[in-house]
Amino acid sequence: MASILVIDDEKLQRAILRKILEGAGHTVLDAQDGKRALEVYAESPTEVVISDMYMPEMDGLEFLVRVRETFPRARIIALSGGGYMGKEEVLAAASRLGAVGVLEKPYTVEECLEKVEEVLKEDL
Repeated sequence: MASILVIDDEKLQRAILRKILEGAGHTVLDAQDGKRALEVYAESPTEVVISDMYMPEMDGLEFLVRVRETFPRARIIALSGGGYMGKEEVLAAASRLGAVGVLEKPYTVEECLEKVEEVLKEDL
């Protein structure tokens, strides 16, 4: 199974993703914002990153740009339920910036696990 970094400012969302992913046998690290996630990822690069797009300190789009500078092969799934931009717009922007997958909130357990498996198969 894979190691996965979950980034979301909502503690409940991190806990839900942790339960889903660990239930499928994955190892999970987490961070509450992009700034902390950069530190966590630099210390322990994971096979997949699932990042919310709207967070304080450093949002998901900035995290995506910053992590790509140092780790161009990072497999990132952009996660959003919308915000100042609609979820479709922000997820499209994340794809243009290098996210290899997107996941819309709300998502099902099956959608989440399928997206992780799909991204793990990406040849970067």
